[in-house]
Amino acid sequence: MTVPDGSAPGDAPAGTVERSTLRVALLDQDDLIRAVASGRQRNATVPFRRVELRYVDVKAGRRLQVTAYDETQAHTRNVAPGPEAQAAVDEILATAYATWHVETAAETLQARVTKKGRWLLHRGTRSEDMAVERSHDRAKRRRLDATDPVFRLLGVTSSDGAVKPSRTAKFRQVQDLLNAIDPLVDAAVQLGAGDALSDDRPLRMVDLGCGNAYLTFAAFRYLTQVRGLPVIGLGVDVKGQARAHNNDVAAELGVGSQLAFVEGTIGDAEVADRPDLVMALHACDTATDDALARAVRWETPVIVAAPCCHHDIQRQLDGATAPEGYRLVTRHGILRERLADVLTDALRAAILRLVGYRVEVIEFVDSQHTPRNALIRAVRTGAPPDGATREAYRALVAAWNVRPALATRLATMYPDLLA
Repeated sequence: MTVPDGSAPGDAPAGTVERSTLRVALLDQDDLIRAVASGRQRNATVPFRRVELRYVDVKAGRRLQVTAYDETQAHTRNVAPGPEAQAAVDEILATAYATWHVETAAETLQARVTKKGRWLLHRGTRSEDMAVERSHDRAKRRRLDATDPVFRLLGVTSSDGAVKPSRTAKFRQVQDLLNAIDPLVDAAVQLGAGDALSDDRPLRMVDLGCGNAYLTFAAFRYLTQVRGLPVIGLGVDVKGQARAHNNDVAAELGVGSQLAFVEGTIGDAEVADRPDLVMALHACDTATDDALARAVRWETPVIVAAPCCHHDIQRQLDGATAPEGYRLVTRHGILRERLADVLTDALRAAILRLVGYRVEVIEFVDSQHTPRNALIRAVRTGAPPDGATREAYRALVAAWNVRPALATRLATMYPDLLA
């Protein structure tokens, strides 16, 4: 059931009813399982990119645990029920977060604020009450448990569900990806299906350059088994062997009709309907640009890309004169290579902003596993290009005398911006 905010002039402020409903759920220390606030309302700022709330039992008694995430770390505090918890909840509800996902023992509440400031609230009742976990010292939360059969089929775990020592890094990478895409799931649903997901209109996911599809399968299982969403997925890769292997795994999981894999290039990838979520994870060099360009042409609501090697800009830097003041950096090969990595992803992020996306560049996996650990997350807003970003992009391209591959691929679509 979706309840729109139908306030008229003279009525209570927009969202009053919805916030009141959320407040009741958030302050219910017996039934609340977990709540997440994320995103930001149009023309507003928020202090943290994401806030999670849950009740925990500590030595002093039950407490409302509030965990706020910035770009680099989590800030956790435990507040006592009663006036202190009420004040904390009221403060977060008053902050301009764009989406709320609230799970209670009996139902799920999903609220969002449209671009026009209109509140929409959807309530879904569970078929049976869920158990509530209150342990303060619980094991580290995993988005997808190691016992999920997908890990065994992919060779990450043994038959008893234990992670193989040689696959520990891969398992951790999967969890890192799921942590990264979780805050964007609501946006993919809302911007894609308008909160109207069903078996007839599932969430549409595409992975471009999927390879052996560890992350494709993990994302699919998380969205369907943990988030409980109807999903249809497509993986694209140039290797026929990968296609055959991945389709076999999908069949063994019993999801061959929902998750399919095809052989082909990213640039030639075709879909029957516009995807809601496009992923491109570790596509090498300009294959990432191919994927980003494909997603932009599809006007995909949510894009997640983890770039791999950055040879294109590196080659351009090798043949160009560095701006004054940077020659001491570019004279060293290893520093020039790292600079090319940063410059490439900074230009990609700028281009995505110019063509109507809100963009974050965050850490994907810990740098001890790979120095190329950036993740680009983009949510389509359709906003016109910002003049300051446009001028900064042009100045950066001119200063380094480079031509981003993504700009080349989108030049005909956005001639005034990128030609």
